[in-house]
Amino acid sequence: MARRTTKSPPPDDGFEERILDIDVVDEMQGSFLEYAYSVIYSRALPDARDGMKPVHRRIVYQMNEMGLRPDRGYVKCARVVGEVMGKLHPHGDSSIYDAMVRMAQPFSQRLPLVDGHGNFGSLDDLPAAMRYTEARMSGPAQLMVESIDEDTVDFAPNYDGQEQEPGVLPSAYPNLLVNGSSGIAVGMATNMPPHNLVEVIAAARHLIRYPNADLDALMRHVPGPDLPTGGRIIGLSGIRDAYENGRGTFKIRASVTVEDVTARRKGLVVTELPFNVGPEKVIAKIKDMVGAKRLQGIADVKDLTDREHGLRLVIEIKNGFNPEAVLEQLYKLTPMEDSFGINNVALVDGQPLTLGLRELLQVYVDHRFAVVRRRSEFRRTKRRDRLHLVDGLLVALVDIDEVIAIIRASENAARAKEGLIERFGLSEIQTQYILDTPLRRLTRFDRIELESERDRLNAEIAELTRILESDPELRKMVSAELAAVAKQYGTERRTVLLESADSPLAAVPLEVADDPCRVLLSSTGLLARTEIGGEPGEDDGRRAKHDVIVSAVPTTARADVGVVTSTGRLVRLTVIDLPTLPPTAGPPSLAGGAPLSEFVSLADGERALCLTTLDESSPGLALGTEQGVVKRVVPDYPANKDDLEVIGLKDGDAVVGAVELRTGEEDLVFITDDAQLLRYPAGQVRPQGRPAGGMAGIKLADGAKVISFTAVDPAADALVFTVARADGTLEDAAVGSEQGGLGGVRAGAQGTAKLTPFDQYPRKGRATGGVRCQRFLRGENGLLLAWAGATPVRAATASGAPAELPPKDPRRDGSGVPLLKPVAVLAGPV
Repeated sequence: MARRTTKSPPPDDGFEERILDIDVVDEMQGSFLEYAYSVIYSRALPDARDGMKPVHRRIVYQMNEMGLRPDRGYVKCARVVGEVMGKLHPHGDSSIYDAMVRMAQPFSQRLPLVDGHGNFGSLDDLPAAMRYTEARMSGPAQLMVESIDEDTVDFAPNYDGQEQEPGVLPSAYPNLLVNGSSGIAVGMATNMPPHNLVEVIAAARHLIRYPNADLDALMRHVPGPDLPTGGRIIGLSGIRDAYENGRGTFKIRASVTVEDVTARRKGLVVTELPFNVGPEKVIAKIKDMVGAKRLQGIADVKDLTDREHGLRLVIEIKNGFNPEAVLEQLYKLTPMEDSFGINNVALVDGQPLTLGLRELLQVYVDHRFAVVRRRSEFRRTKRRDRLHLVDGLLVALVDIDEVIAIIRASENAARAKEGLIERFGLSEIQTQYILDTPLRRLTRFDRIELESERDRLNAEIAELTRILESDPELRKMVSAELAAVAKQYGTERRTVLLESADSPLAAVPLEVADDPCRVLLSSTGLLARTEIGGEPGEDDGRRAKHDVIVSAVPTTARADVGVVTSTGRLVRLTVIDLPTLPPTAGPPSLAGGAPLSEFVSLADGERALCLTTLDESSPGLALGTEQGVVKRVVPDYPANKDDLEVIGLKDGDAVVGAVELRTGEEDLVFITDDAQLLRYPAGQVRPQGRPAGGMAGIKLADGAKVISFTAVDPAADALVFTVARADGTLEDAAVGSEQGGLGGVRAGAQGTAKLTPFDQYPRKGRATGGVRCQRFLRGENGLLLAWAGATPVRAATASGAPAELPPKDPRRDGSGVPLLKPVAVLAGPV
């Protein structure tokens, strides 16, 4: 038991204190039931007819009363909130403004009811205060209150009895299904997803036409929710459960594409997220998962969302990881995949019920029938009243003189009214209307207008009566009005529906396999790796390619290779960082490669010469310098260093050629600018450690220098190409890597050129003088370009365009012929 004391005036005023003993259980039950009913009916659950909670209904109705229609100007949201709170909703202003903001957010509602102007927030940010934002009704909101002044719905007193408010809105479309709803009451909750307006109206019209339609027929029109933020719904069984029983669950996935976000990396580009999930929430979860080492393969996350392009979340993937497998991890560990639990609880005749799709549509359709019926009754009554007045006025116009005489002869208006009623058999309403009509309205022209109005009113009354007395006509009108709404405000579906994920991603390994591949370097300075595939062709089709492959090394996807430069440096490259090209059945092309400058920083005048493997079991690297030094490098490259010195150069010297030996049985070939060629077996050069400076490779004449160093398989069909320069002609400038080309590729040597079989030149010993490889014509004083290598030979200009070579000349020391196009680089098979 508990004791409740009621305070009364002091005893000396004649009153006594009263104490009532009550049962605590009864008091708690009664108070709790009152509170629960208030929350359920007046706050948390929507009405199944218009799909609105009281606060939303009051906002829309009050904005309509304030005249904030779509064709009017915006007003401050604080003014709307104040009007709603003062007249209809006696609760805090924050709850009213929060509801109003949600009605204006296109990512929260499929068909926003408030046209907001200003910062109404985002999925991650709060809106501005109501004193800063402005609003007015949207077009769909105006349809919610259309014909509300034609006795279409019942009104009730507001909280203080000084105002009237509607118990439900006319609702020209099924707002509950279109915009969905969510709320938590006492002992129950509702959570309904948005749907596509066109699909929902199509289902409602089908139900109007076929009242006994089953769920399967309706789901042909409404296959599933259509969320404002798009995305992909995975699994439709839960949706059917919800449409059948009112409860179900489905999964929403973000819409993601795999793109090349940089020349070196792929990324996942997210353009749509699950409903009510913002990009900052996803980013924070990704960072947490990466920090906890539960999520692998992500290098960076960038939010590039803007108003012009919409949502764009870029997730960069580390090289060596499969983007598809990383995406599967993101779906499992982050809000990029989210679950939505459908719980279709709404008020029907004041009682909370769990409704399926057919029940929701049926409640709305019945409501719309009632609205149109009441509207038609109202309009017919209005027209009948007007017709009654018009008929009386026409009677008066027939005998207008007598009417005037009766009025003039009457002592007062009351006697005039009685006289007119007695003489013409008019009703009191007709008689009063005649007395109130000015004489200027009683002309012949006004009589014609009144007769036309009478005919029009009779036709309209007949039409309204036909609708009211015929159920098929009523259904036809409701269906036609719904079709007009769909045509005016319908949009395409945004959410993709999938029966299942239907993805083999679970079988995709997270990291890229260490598969065999080749790394390629082109004459224009492009790097790429290609899978081991088709064999290069040996026809002139190579020359149709945009570029020439000057160096290629076999390796694996997760290994390292090196780039050798003219300063004697070896720069380590991680193969997995290079862009991947598909294998080709013909000549390779690096059209999808990345510039060398993205991986290697070259100093002024430094040139990239070749690629080399870092395999210690290989025959090693061979180098030739401008001053005639040769060196074979012992393949010992520390794994903890990315920049190594592979030869100790003397002052003023530079590496002019570097080649990866494949067998160790190749011939090393020097060509000098004074047209001397020396070849000898690579076995004559002892391998040395990286810091060594090499040994004498060729004996140079005074003032001569080496311009070409290569390695040639003596058993292969090989050629020697040389270009002589005219006396006094300067060497063409080199194309630097900053221009996108391979460092050191000359802009083009154009002079007299000679192409000779390699076997015309005899072997000699190391550090000896060579034999002449081109006889100079009058005015020529040296070689500008030289190269020796296996066939087929590919020549290109500095831009990578193919260049023609002269015909073969069997003479070892013959003179050259003029070139048609300047040649910048030559290369053999790769």
